[in-house]
Amino acid sequence: MRVKICGITQPQQSIAIASLGATALGFICVPTSPRYVTASQIRTAVAELPANIDTIGVFANASILEISQIVADSGLAGVQLHGDESPDFCYQLRQALPNAEIIKALRIRNLEHLDTAIDYTKYVDTLLLDAYHPQQLGGTGKTLDWKMLEQFSPSCPWLLAGGLTADNIVEALNQVNPSGVDLSSGVERAPGDKDLDKVARLFEKLESREQGRQERQGDKGDKGIRGTRVNY
Repeated sequence: MRVKICGITQPQQSIAIASLGATALGFICVPTSPRYVTASQIRTAVAELPANIDTIGVFANASILEISQIVADSGLAGVQLHGDESPDFCYQLRQALPNAEIIKALRIRNLEHLDTAIDYTKYVDTLLLDAYHPQQLGGTGKTLDWKMLEQFSPSCPWLLAGGLTADNIVEALNQVNPSGVDLSSGVERAPGDKDLDKVARLFEKLESREQGRQERQGDKGDKGIRGTRVNY
């Protein structure tokens, strides 16, 4: 199970969150966001991270030139597109950044909107499904209709986002089967200020669920959530 904690703003928190079990960290590159960080701040935050931690920059309706420049300046390993980017834009970005992971985030309103996600699967590495909000691009604390996603099975990996917390993560994963999860506001004290106790409790819940799943399957191995990763 891939676990991405998004909206990191403090270097010391990035290290702590990685040590607790996160496999990916997200940095907001949208200037209007309360979680915005510059390329220089990102570089500082990722400098001491282990090499196996995926570092993802989150953009919204930025140009390919701007995205490419920030990736180069910050040392990011991947890009998450959280605006109105088209499949063709994703294809063009792939040509510009052939070695970067490309994640397309979609704010899902209904089943018809969910169908549009399939249009992106040829051009991105990963999909991310978030809750729709008319004014905000993400970090709203709103949950998706998980029942709507019970049959969602695209041809590429996908992350579940939208209002996830330690309190509802098990319920969510009992209804849907994503490749990973993405959390931001659900593990914060304030926008950009992560609550490490909430992060720790999240991984306790995930480990407990994983251990229960293994026991039910007769697998007594001790891998746990920290021992498993989704690599692309």
